[in-house]
Amino acid sequence: MKPARAWVLLGILVLGYIGIYLCRKNFAVANPLIREAFGLTKEQIGMVASYSTIAYMIGKFAFGPFIDRIGGRISFLLALLAVAVFGAFGGLVSTLPMLTLVYSLNRLAGSAGWGGMVKLVPDWFPGRLMALSMGVLSLGFVFGGVCATLLAGVIADWSGNDWRWVMSGPSIVLAALLMLCWVVLPRGDNTRDVKADAGQNRAAGFQFRHVVDLLAIRRFWIVCALSFTLTLLRETFNTWTVDFFKTTGGDEMSSRIAAFLSTPFDACGAVGIVLLGWVFGRIGHLTRTWLLFTILGLLAVFIYLLPVLASRNMWLATAGVGAIGFLAYGPYSLLAGVLAVEIRGKEYVATVAGLVDGVGYLAAILAGQQFGRILDLGGYRLGFDCLAGLALMSAVLCLFLYGWPWRFGRRPNSATPPAVTQ
Repeated sequence: MKPARAWVLLGILVLGYIGIYLCRKNFAVANPLIREAFGLTKEQIGMVASYSTIAYMIGKFAFGPFIDRIGGRISFLLALLAVAVFGAFGGLVSTLPMLTLVYSLNRLAGSAGWGGMVKLVPDWFPGRLMALSMGVLSLGFVFGGVCATLLAGVIADWSGNDWRWVMSGPSIVLAALLMLCWVVLPRGDNTRDVKADAGQNRAAGFQFRHVVDLLAIRRFWIVCALSFTLTLLRETFNTWTVDFFKTTGGDEMSSRIAAFLSTPFDACGAVGIVLLGWVFGRIGHLTRTWLLFTILGLLAVFIYLLPVLASRNMWLATAGVGAIGFLAYGPYSLLAGVLAVEIRGKEYVATVAGLVDGVGYLAAILAGQQFGRILDLGGYRLGFDCLAGLALMSAVLCLFLYGWPWRFGRRPNSATPPAVTQ
């Protein structure tokens, strides 16, 4: 495939994934409107988010092997279609249990989107561009939340704060993106034609019975552990950064200003994703090991210093939040992307990516209530001490990602790592 066409197709995938977020993050805007319409407490409406996150996590674990079996294109299109349908139904329900069910089905369907994308990309790009292309793909979840919030806000203003339109309206945009993806994405399976060459393809292609073999691969467990720690870091900052600025800034800090000061986390994170993806595909295993160790070590330092920066100047704290996003998002984007390809090859990439993401969302549950409990005990000083320790633990884990760095038998830049490592 010509490079220009590959990048265009990658951009189409990013747009499609943003479309999934349009029907997912709109709930944050609809949340207070639904509470007012139904007369609910925050705890009651919070159940919708809790159950839907569980559904999303289950989908991550369950869908990967089926995506690897039936192919990326059909899986991605079906995910878009199901999210559009359930997103539309989200504004038609009349009870909280029905809203919980429909939104959970929405999240369940959306969980197949990432696996469908990472199944397609390895066929479009050579190994040296795999990390960069997967990094660009990750921009879908970085910018998806921003686009979803902006669109839902526009719909709310246009509809007179009608929560039904806020929940259903984004499905119209997603339906248009679905048609674009259906027309543009190349047809044909990523899976091998087993019937065409039974002997060879059965040995080389995806087989359900070989999924359990992942458990014997050391790198798989390390990547899962990194997914747990880095997802917990990411989700904690996504959940609590605005509150951190409001708490530290006192009564003079408005919610609008606190939200503005928290935006560098995602903005700088996008830069970190692309930059690390570009570098990662051009260096050897030894250099990768020490680069990740250094990045996550610096991340631990910036997290530890964040309360000190905030006590001196809010703009220093904002710069610190940007540095944390820059350092955290890059390694995070590698886990269910290029590293998922390397663990067992493109035949199992959706399975590996789903399991890695699923472990991460197990950790995400702790970012809410459990981190809040830590804040109640010792404030943000104790909270950031814990997160800094988590970042340092991630740095140490990276030393084991490709084996002990001091036992490498080749020079760090002698060759670009192969795309697939068993």
